[in-house]
Amino acid sequence: MPTKEPTKEPTQESTNRNWRFYLDDALECIQKAQLYTSGLDQAAFVASGMNYDATIRNLEILGEAIGKIPPNITQQQPHIPWRFITDFRNRLAHGYFGIDNDIVWDVIENHLPTTEIALLEIKRAEN
Repeated sequence: MPTKEPTKEPTQESTNRNWRFYLDDALECIQKAQLYTSGLDQAAFVASGMNYDATIRNLEILGEAIGKIPPNITQQQPHIPWRFITDFRNRLAHGYFGIDNDIVWDVIENHLPTTEIALLEIKRAEN
């Protein structure tokens, strides 16, 4: 009978490398969401079909990526609404027909730009 190999604990180097990739993913998702909504008002965004779906998907991925950033980093940046971002992702992913477009638009217009700036600051500080 084959024996199961013991799992290796991640090294500090590999852990740091991984979360940095998630940070890059989060930034890419923010930039895509901003691109897909550029020049649209809320009504046009909601009616847009493909832009709406692509933006929602990127907000979901954003929340998933943010959830992978380790606590020692998130605790240093308490002004970023880490928990809101991951909870919002869960609501989008599992809410289906219960998505509140007013909240989605508020996130796009008011929270993505400041979150992007904060994540870029983390990236600069960690390089």
